[in-house]
Amino acid sequence: MDCVKVLLDGGKGGVESGLKNVSSHCSISEMDDYDLSKLLERPRLNIERQRSFDERSLSELSVGLSRGLDHYESAYSPGRSALDTPASSARNSFEPHPMVADAWEALRRSLVHFRGQPVGTIAAYDHASEEVLNYDQVFVRDFVPSALAFLMNGEPDIVKNFLLKTLQLQGWEKRIDRFKLGEGAMPASFKVLHDPVRRTDTIVADFGESAIGRVAPIDSGFWWIILLRAYTKSTGDLSLAETPECQKGMRLILALCLSEGFDTFPTLLCADGCSMIDRRMGIYGYPIEIQSLFFMALRAALAMLKHDAEGKEFIERIVKRLHALSYHMRSYFWLDFQQLNDIYRYKTEEYSHTAVNKFNVIPDSIPDWVFDFMPTRGGYFIGNVSPARMDFRWFALGNCVAILSSLATPEQASAIMDLFEERWEELVGEMPLKICYPAIESHEWRIVTGCDPKNTRWSYHNGGSWPVLLWLLTAACIKTGRPQIARRAIDLAESRLLKDSWPEYYDGKLGRYIGKQARKYQTWSIAGYLVAKMMLEDPSHLGMISLEEDKQMKPVLKRSSSWTC
Repeated sequence: MDCVKVLLDGGKGGVESGLKNVSSHCSISEMDDYDLSKLLERPRLNIERQRSFDERSLSELSVGLSRGLDHYESAYSPGRSALDTPASSARNSFEPHPMVADAWEALRRSLVHFRGQPVGTIAAYDHASEEVLNYDQVFVRDFVPSALAFLMNGEPDIVKNFLLKTLQLQGWEKRIDRFKLGEGAMPASFKVLHDPVRRTDTIVADFGESAIGRVAPIDSGFWWIILLRAYTKSTGDLSLAETPECQKGMRLILALCLSEGFDTFPTLLCADGCSMIDRRMGIYGYPIEIQSLFFMALRAALAMLKHDAEGKEFIERIVKRLHALSYHMRSYFWLDFQQLNDIYRYKTEEYSHTAVNKFNVIPDSIPDWVFDFMPTRGGYFIGNVSPARMDFRWFALGNCVAILSSLATPEQASAIMDLFEERWEELVGEMPLKICYPAIESHEWRIVTGCDPKNTRWSYHNGGSWPVLLWLLTAACIKTGRPQIARRAIDLAESRLLKDSWPEYYDGKLGRYIGKQARKYQTWSIAGYLVAKMMLEDPSHLGMISLEEDKQMKPVLKRSSSWTC
């Protein structure tokens, strides 16, 4: 093998005790999707459950989510009570939960430095674990909630350093055995090696050549674009996204996923294990997680690309893809009671463009569990749609991102929230949030996972409960005007997370047990909790991770005539 490691030699390495705390008040760029000019007015309005985030101003949300306190405006103060107090907590009149201080301490302990500058957070800080594996590395996807926490706390420097460092890694040649990866591929993770003798720091990056299954992470590039937009929205600093390096980085990522091929669908064809679910779990094809992130990254890039000669070409391609992708996902991936009944009645072996059953899905392949799981009120984007195959499993990340990116229409977003309420025990249980539902087991587990001992039923990626998903659930709840769902989920998490030393995941049908191989002090479990708390306390933070519906893409949600039974 001639695998190529990516090495960056730096000067003297150093470790800082933490980042400088600054005010979390930040200017918002003119690119903002929301009108924030009324944020400080804060009228006394209550949130109605039926009204979506897009129909209300952030000022209304900020009041409605303040736990019903009567003196909210007095809490909106830029002052700090103490040097080490998170800015988000200092702005609220109520006492923060005792967990918050512990969470910040644990998060800062996970910081990784390169040449004395913070560049990320390691995946887990679990000294009790005998096997470190790659949990001492900075993962692109894992760092996202950490980055959001630092941005919300007015500490953008670490996020900027991370964006620039990963951008630098993108430019290196990437090989697995004798095959060269695409130029735009972002690393799954990187590790900083400190040499105390030579007083140098070295970065080693993994683009998939060391990962289980040797699969390149498709989601890394999408998360990078989404995080670049979050940084821009939070700081109001347009200069970073407008640099030639960042513009080129975005174009390289987009070139990988917008290239023409033999595809007949606007969705991205993926291998198993290419995302958060990085082991064999039957998500090959067109997984909802990747499609939602793809959609969100396209929209984020559309707002940040310059309208120069190179940028305009990509902008045109993005607009066309967004229209096709939104129609495809909203039409063919969406499942509610009526659609399930329609699929149940499908005829098969139809030919020509008038076919109703476009993908030739055999009704007998519909799993029994979905008939009981589907409520009359609610719906969701299913896991996968490809020729003769529908994966009816529910996946948390894909559905939450669909809401945040406005891939889901307001009606669909509301239906996803209805599903949470109707199937709370199944999707949340005693610890938020199920990564997918239901678990696969017995013969199906042996075939789909290859007898994976880590992905046994109701464990890890196979129906395990992941606290990190709390921030995505909270963001989706705020956007759809259902803060009470987020509050209920956060209360559940607060009853266990600190006591259990911030596990990576929980096992069991209800998420009752700490995962059998779960690392303790998992950084994104810590950061996910902090982000959820800060968003609920100050909903204006949602603007950095949420996109308002594009009216031009709003469909006359009727399927093609061939879908009318």
